[in-house]
Amino acid sequence: MPPSFLPRLALLCLMVLALPGCASQGSTLGYYWQSVRGHLQIMQAADPIDQWITRTDTTPALRERLHLAQRARAFAVAELGLPDNASYRRYADLKRPAAVWNVVAAPPYALTLHTWCFPVTGCIGYRGYFAEADARAEAAQLAQQGLEVEVYGVPAYSTLGYMNWAGGDPLLSTFIAWPEGEFVRLLFHELAHQVVYAPGDTLFNESFATAVERLGSAQWLATQSTPQARQAFAESSARRNAFRALTRATREKLAAIYKQKQAPAHDSKALTAMKTEAMQSFRSDYAALRAGWLEAPSDRPTAMNAAQLAGYDRWVAHANNASFAAQAAYDELVPAFEALFAREGHQWPRFYDAVRQLAKQPETQRHQSLRALSPPKEPPGA
Repeated sequence: MPPSFLPRLALLCLMVLALPGCASQGSTLGYYWQSVRGHLQIMQAADPIDQWITRTDTTPALRERLHLAQRARAFAVAELGLPDNASYRRYADLKRPAAVWNVVAAPPYALTLHTWCFPVTGCIGYRGYFAEADARAEAAQLAQQGLEVEVYGVPAYSTLGYMNWAGGDPLLSTFIAWPEGEFVRLLFHELAHQVVYAPGDTLFNESFATAVERLGSAQWLATQSTPQARQAFAESSARRNAFRALTRATREKLAAIYKQKQAPAHDSKALTAMKTEAMQSFRSDYAALRAGWLEAPSDRPTAMNAAQLAGYDRWVAHANNASFAAQAAYDELVPAFEALFAREGHQWPRFYDAVRQLAKQPETQRHQSLRALSPPKEPPGA
């Protein structure tokens, strides 16, 4: 290894151990090594998109999608003000269903994520592994400590632009075949992490990136897409919004239950009973929601099939405090960021500048500033 490469490898070691949407920090050399090795393998598997397009063994479907990726990448720069750099200009076939597997954990009577801390990114409520078996081994250890745990696959992650010197974050086979609207929104989400990142504030960072993906994908679909793609995305968005509304209501119900933990009249047995009832209600409500999705609406000739709902089904089957708490990071402050975008005249540069100013504030202050922008919640039954 050339000596000049050593400082850059040291930077890689720091970054890959706490990738947003991926890995946090570990305290063992084994975790360090799997992080560096896993990321290097992804980087080494990536080739420029133009090379993939001209390869004779590239399928027509992949070739078409890579052309779409190039158009979406150019759109991200020209219309959304996202970074014009090396990221997402290469492609890697990972030959596995996820880029990494995240582990999240929470106490049995709280919606507060267990965290791991590291320089650069701060303390983060998830820890990522490039091998699913390693993630499940970590989850088992946390469960032995009395925590509720969840392991889930992550299709992509961001290195915050720190790896652009080495070719940037590549497009991956784990999400390249997603429907057009879903594909571009993930691309915009990951690029947003390179614009603004507040160390240690997962709620701020993920809510910001989710707001960018929503606003950006709406702009893309309105100006660059086909009616068929717009319809497909509208249907998937309606399902996603309905599911998020259900999980948000359940989170609020669980939070209210856990607030009673210190009350003398509520021992752990009583709290467990209330929690069990809330979870049973959640799963019952999901079953009703799911049944509606499987029915063919009047404006669409065919209903969904069960295979298309597998991701929702898995989430609900394993739902616990850890999964509810992790999801909250992607939802809670999104309306505030969308309100900020409107306040800044729907101008991307002004919006990013305003978010950068928020990122400079102490965490509590920035959250308060954003919540002051959030539209009021509609009363139940409105």
